[in-house]
Amino acid sequence: MTTARPPIIMFKGRYLGIVVLVSAQVIIGFIHVVFGFWLLSASAAPLAGIASFGPEVYSVYTVVFSLLTLTFASLLWLQSRWGWLGTMAVSVFVIAADSLTLLNLPSIPGIPKFAGFGEITYSIIVILYLLQSHIEKAYRIP
Repeated sequence: MTTARPPIIMFKGRYLGIVVLVSAQVIIGFIHVVFGFWLLSASAAPLAGIASFGPEVYSVYTVVFSLLTLTFASLLWLQSRWGWLGTMAVSVFVIAADSLTLLNLPSIPGIPKFAGFGEITYSIIVILYLLQSHIEKAYRIP
């Protein structure tokens, strides 16, 4: 006996989950781009000694992360395999970097521990969603 699957909700030819994911990624990307440039401008102020090294690294990391997130979100919306691959790669990197930070192991200097659990949880949800067979199939190269 087979059970009927509920209909998959689509919006403009995309799965509703992709619409939600792309929307969330765009919001996350914009928040990080603003925060990253704000940190860069703050770290440009004269700081004493080596203490400025950590904030500068984290500022650049935040800007690069935001640009990658926005780029891959756009590619996901355009139904590009690169969007799927890039989003997976960024999510895996976030899990690794935040896990190292939470374990007090060497990672990107300046990553806030308080954000780690939320970022890891979100990234795991993204990966699990993208690995669903119908999503993976939609982004497979023909």
